[in-house]
Amino acid sequence: MKDKRPELNKGTVKRLLKIITEKYKKHLILVFVCLVISSVVSVSAPLFSKKIIDDYIVPLLGTENPVFDGLRNLVLIMCGIFLLGIIATFIYNRLMVVIAQGTLKKIRDTMFAKMQKLPIKYFDTVPHGDVMSYYTNDTDTLEQMISQSMPQLVSSILSLIAVTISMFALSWQLTLFIFLFVAIMLRVTMSITKRSGSYFIGQQETLGKVNGYIEEMINGQKVVKVFNYEDRAKDNFDKLNENLFDNMVNANKFANILMPILNNLGNIEYVLVAIIGAFLAISGKVPSLTIGTIASFLALTRSFNQPIKNVSSQANTVVMAIAGATRIFKLIDEEPEVDDGYVTLVNAKIDEKGNITETEERTEKWAWKYPHHDGRLEYIELKGHIEMENVDFGYEPDKEILHNISLYAKPGQKIAFVGATGAGKTTITNLINRFYDVEDGKIRYDGININKIKKEDLRRSLGLVLQDTNLFTGTIKENIKYGKLDATDEEVINAAKIANAHEFISMLPNGYDTMLTQNGSQLSQGQRQLLAIARCAINDPPVMILDEATSSIDTRTEKLVQEGMDKLMNGRTVFVIAHRLSTVRNAKAIMVLEHGNIIERGTHEQLLEEKGQYYQLYTGAFELE
Repeated sequence: MKDKRPELNKGTVKRLLKIITEKYKKHLILVFVCLVISSVVSVSAPLFSKKIIDDYIVPLLGTENPVFDGLRNLVLIMCGIFLLGIIATFIYNRLMVVIAQGTLKKIRDTMFAKMQKLPIKYFDTVPHGDVMSYYTNDTDTLEQMISQSMPQLVSSILSLIAVTISMFALSWQLTLFIFLFVAIMLRVTMSITKRSGSYFIGQQETLGKVNGYIEEMINGQKVVKVFNYEDRAKDNFDKLNENLFDNMVNANKFANILMPILNNLGNIEYVLVAIIGAFLAISGKVPSLTIGTIASFLALTRSFNQPIKNVSSQANTVVMAIAGATRIFKLIDEEPEVDDGYVTLVNAKIDEKGNITETEERTEKWAWKYPHHDGRLEYIELKGHIEMENVDFGYEPDKEILHNISLYAKPGQKIAFVGATGAGKTTITNLINRFYDVEDGKIRYDGININKIKKEDLRRSLGLVLQDTNLFTGTIKENIKYGKLDATDEEVINAAKIANAHEFISMLPNGYDTMLTQNGSQLSQGQRQLLAIARCAINDPPVMILDEATSSIDTRTEKLVQEGMDKLMNGRTVFVIAHRLSTVRNAKAIMVLEHGNIIERGTHEQLLEEKGQYYQLYTGAFELE
């Protein structure tokens, strides 16, 4: 059975060249001119050697009082030409650094900008280490190709043209013989490159998988230790690493045998040219073959073989770079998050009669700006009324997670979701955020179908606190400001006080200017969670979603958080997902979910009276998983 190895995307090269030439067209023209000069200079050395031997050295050998003026002038001319070649080489090397780094900067910028537009589904399905590999391994191969391989390939082609013309000018007979060997060398190169190329592509893909697995194991190192998973983790890594090893060995096995083969073919060619050239010169069959001509031709033979070797040695680098570029373009070509919303969030002034006026001034009131299809413009006060009507959803087309979900939440109400893991609690909140779109049914926000609201404005009106807190490198103040980038220091402190985080922040050596690194590892889990709640509080959202927000907090800290949350929930719509049923006792409505269905709903007291699933969970007959 044949190995099924990935193939190169033929359009990748054309697309990559377009990116390079868009900004650096003038630079490339100057590089090309410098390469032409460099190639001509490299060919001129053997031609000068012919003139030196035939016109100066041989005649001077039989002269009693040789005059070296002509030879000296020719040597000075050669030095001037070689100096020009050095300058041209210096210029194009400097330019290629600018072109390579500039192109990679543009590609990285494009990748990162595209990542900001990708849906959550992409990051839920693609290993993060594989994404990181786009920015490291794949861009490194591109850098090597643009800065080294591309100029070498162009220089080699120009050198081949110049050398071929020069060789024909010296002896067309020997040139035809050279072409015979060139055909053999090209055949060998193509055969070996074809074999190694697909392995280089596989190498880039398996390298991404290895990086993804390493990142996963580093992030979960504590879990690995606790559950004694070290041996299994090592076995899994060995399998991935073995696959990478096989691809790299096969790729480099063929690549490394190429140059020795070409070198030996070149040596055989050199010897045969010397023998044939000497025979033709001595026999007199080709009168134009002088000692200088043969010496120059032998030098040109080396010059002719070198570009072929350069092309061959760079072939696999180019293949690997194109494989990396194909992976990068795959990321860039991913479908962005679709946003067809047209209802936006605006600052508003609302009078006593409820009349709404849009304003550019910063106010505490917000309104939905709803442009109807008939041209009518309507302003709807942002209150936080959420309604779900007969919602069905599945992450995969053939696997439905939620079935006919209907609920409503009015401003000031606290709605709690309880149920076993996988019941669909977090999925409901993902739909409210429009991280995913419903398959059937409707979700309305203040009476507006959320599909009509621009995602940026929808999410700006929502506060989200997750079980896993993400803090970024920066100060505590900057991390809280993630919730509202233009917030004042007073607003930051007020948000921290609401979340009951102000006390512990004030006790830190640098207070709100304390630098956080590695996801805030210098803070306790509870402190990190308090900062996440403060980040949510600073934006003063009308709707809040707390997804296991207190699950990682101790009882004392939970009490502090609950006090802060009670202040924050006043007048707001709050959705709570909690395993601790004690945290949802005061909810206006508790939804009990099982296998994507709401099987019970009501207040804490009502559900206890029904003595159903909630009752059994609360009394300990069942436990949440």
